[in-house]
Amino acid sequence: MNPQAEELNQIIQAKNPAVFEMLSEKGKNIFFPKKGILGQTADAKGTKINATIGAAIEDDNTPMRLEAIASKIGIDPALAFPYAPSFGRPDIRAKWRSMIYKKNPSLDGIEIGLPVVSNALTHGVSMVGYMFMGEAEEVLVPSMFWGNYNLILNHAYGTKLTKFNLFKEGAFDIDAFESSLNEGDIGKKIVMLNFPNNPSGYTPTIDEFSAIVDVIERSAELGNKIVAILDDAYFGLVYEEGIAEESLFAALSNLSENVLAVKVDGPTKEDYVWGFRVGFITYGIKGGDKELYAALEAKTAGAIRGNISNASNLSQSLLMQAFDNKDYDTQKAAKYAIMKARYDAVKVVLEDKKYEEFFTTIPYNSGYFMCVQLAEGIDGEEVRQTLIEKYSIGLINLNNVLRVAYSAVAACDVKELFDGIYSACKDVKG
Repeated sequence: MNPQAEELNQIIQAKNPAVFEMLSEKGKNIFFPKKGILGQTADAKGTKINATIGAAIEDDNTPMRLEAIASKIGIDPALAFPYAPSFGRPDIRAKWRSMIYKKNPSLDGIEIGLPVVSNALTHGVSMVGYMFMGEAEEVLVPSMFWGNYNLILNHAYGTKLTKFNLFKEGAFDIDAFESSLNEGDIGKKIVMLNFPNNPSGYTPTIDEFSAIVDVIERSAELGNKIVAILDDAYFGLVYEEGIAEESLFAALSNLSENVLAVKVDGPTKEDYVWGFRVGFITYGIKGGDKELYAALEAKTAGAIRGNISNASNLSQSLLMQAFDNKDYDTQKAAKYAIMKARYDAVKVVLEDKKYEEFFTTIPYNSGYFMCVQLAEGIDGEEVRQTLIEKYSIGLINLNNVLRVAYSAVAACDVKELFDGIYSACKDVKG
């Protein structure tokens, strides 16, 4: 093992041995290189002639660039063309951390880590897998989960995705979650929770939120070492009263020394910048301090450096300009209003009981999506193809559950959408 990895491990073990037990073998062996090329480059910063870094510089010491590209970018070339740090730009890391506190007021007074920048959430989930998931380890996920988890965690890291039933009688199935979490021997447990959920579009109620936290706390008290990964891709898009508006990260970050909360989030969906590919990985644990978090962040940055080197400097710079814009909150509120109007349109249209002849809704209250369960005897793939060919409507079929991304549908088109599903079902059933 590299001495730099051993040094980080010693810090983690001294601060919280349970966290060290949660690391995968890759996680234990990874480190961010402070020596070698990076260290020598850092030493040379400020020199008159700096021939260390593998980037080209103009004679005036600005980043070398093509005018064909530079002319399209209206910001300082130094904020666009050079490499960003593997940890992410310091300004955006600090800004996003402050935004986490603002969005989750119950975190006030609780020490959390400084977010590490990933190449958006897919890469963030992958790096969390690198840090904490070993071959054949189980990862507990809801029965409805983002299909990309299979590629990221199962096929890339060899983990086993173990599902717990998500809904019971129209509510979060807390009993199924608790029994699944505590199944097997006492030891390391990994759970991945995604709210608002993709594909169902469900966020727990305030009472369910508390019940989930209680289940995790009881499990930790039994001696389980729990890595709780919060995939908060759609955070903030909650459309009903009585639904949890904070991330589970807030409650879990100060719950137990046996529970490491890992928040994977970013502006992709929150700020409508899908192509920017910027995300964040943030750690929280009861008793966590700057040294513990810095060690975890160094390992995470090392994994990122060994994987993609760093996320886009240009995207991070553009986001910082947006976050600092005086109209940012107003513009974001305006887009939220459009999303909620589309959600409300779905709710109004589905008040018509005629649709129940062919499909019923799965609980939804937030995010980008909602799902309908097709009646028995109706083939979802046939319905999907019929919708495309006859009605010019595109949906996703998930084993006879149709996922509707109402985020991409104008409110005025929602009735046509569901009438189309109804008609396609009728066509298929004959």
